[in-house]
Amino acid sequence: MSHFRKLQNEELNRISTRTFKEVAKTPVVIILDNIRSQNNVGSVFRTSDAFRIEKIFLCGITSTPENREVHKTALGAEEAVDWEYVKDTLEAVGRLRQEGYRIFAIEQAEHSCSLETFVPETDQKYALIFGNEVKGVQQEAIDIADGCIEIPQFGTKHSFNISVSVGIVLWQIILPSLAQLKRSL
Repeated sequence: MSHFRKLQNEELNRISTRTFKEVAKTPVVIILDNIRSQNNVGSVFRTSDAFRIEKIFLCGITSTPENREVHKTALGAEEAVDWEYVKDTLEAVGRLRQEGYRIFAIEQAEHSCSLETFVPETDQKYALIFGNEVKGVQQEAIDIADGCIEIPQFGTKHSFNISVSVGIVLWQIILPSLAQLKRSL
């Protein structure tokens, strides 16, 4: 017999949407570059909520939370996480650079940094670009990024699902600040 008892939702001590808006965030912004799947967009909202991300930029053909499928998958996270639609990914990147963010495309590219070797700098804000399910991050965005981060893979497929990639990368990036996030609950 197991010594573990599944916690009830009331026991999880989650913060309210109002509190989420007021508390310090992980200094990371996500840029979704032409994401086709509305379910993927909703999943990114949920993951961004879990890791207390600052904001999501929805670019190009990426659907916004008004879409029923995004809303259904996000399960209300779109009410907590700030977001903005920007038609052109390059415009979003330019704005964030002016605001002091370091920009990294999550992409398989020449001279990319393998995720496990990427060490976030303390007190640095990051913007992470995640690309289209088929085409990846557009080359023009890669060209103006500070670098590329690649998730190591060992199977037969060429990539992870976009929502899975967001979870993997965010976990690795927030690890250095995990203790601080836990203390703030």
